[in-house]
Amino acid sequence: MMKKKKWVNFGMMTLGSLLLAVGVYFFKIPNGFATGGVTGIATILAPITFISAGIWIWVLNIVLLILGFLFLGKQNGLKTVYCSMLYSAVTYLLELVIPISEPLSSEPLLELVYAMLLTSIGSAMIFNANASSGGTDIAALILKKYTSLDVGKSLLAVDFLVASSAFFVFGVTTGLFSLLGLFAKAFLVDGVIENLNTCKYFVVITKKREEISEFIIQTLHHGVTASTVVGEYTKDEKTMIHTVCKRAEAVKLRTKIKEIDPHAFVIITTSSEIIGRGFRSV
Repeated sequence: MMKKKKWVNFGMMTLGSLLLAVGVYFFKIPNGFATGGVTGIATILAPITFISAGIWIWVLNIVLLILGFLFLGKQNGLKTVYCSMLYSAVTYLLELVIPISEPLSSEPLLELVYAMLLTSIGSAMIFNANASSGGTDIAALILKKYTSLDVGKSLLAVDFLVASSAFFVFGVTTGLFSLLGLFAKAFLVDGVIENLNTCKYFVVITKKREEISEFIIQTLHHGVTASTVVGEYTKDEKTMIHTVCKRAEAVKLRTKIKEIDPHAFVIITTSSEIIGRGFRSV
């Protein structure tokens, strides 16, 4: 089970890094969308230094990774190194294999939507695997360790400064799009992470405790908490079963409950995060 989880996390980190690179290279850089972070800094520096954005992303990420190891030690884990280097390498490789010098379309708003969707989904997948794409996340950890600054506000201020720089380098329109992308990114990443972590909480009142509990434990491999309850209207004694499962398993469980006990009373609620064995660690 643990081995499978590691492979799932590895797949999420890899796919997330690839989506991040595609969103940045095809939609952010050609349009000058500087929405903060290392990508935003590289997008701003590329046209005024004659060094490509892909190289800037790689250089800045390497510098920040080195600083992370110097100031944070092992806290700056191998997952961050993997995601940061894969994202940087793929971006640079795309520059070599598919060189582009202008936006893919004449619709900047459409391109901004794709830029934010791809990078937000990619970042959310990486975060969901308990990893990071590096960059300014490392700077945040260093600030948190050595200063009393509010890290969230400090990073937002830096990202706002980077996005505002687009006004001077690319013009008013691109600057406004960059600021819009900056604010949209925060909501999108949180929304995608919550959607990835969505679980279902079941409360089942039934007379078939053993059959339902056995299905949950043996087939879904989740724990069950049960207690005896009495309905005040009917005065019947039944069992109340509590369990949680992943969204994909919820349909199976609901169907099986109705198959075992058509008269069962079932309450299903949605939870964006469950911490504990079989789900997420603290």
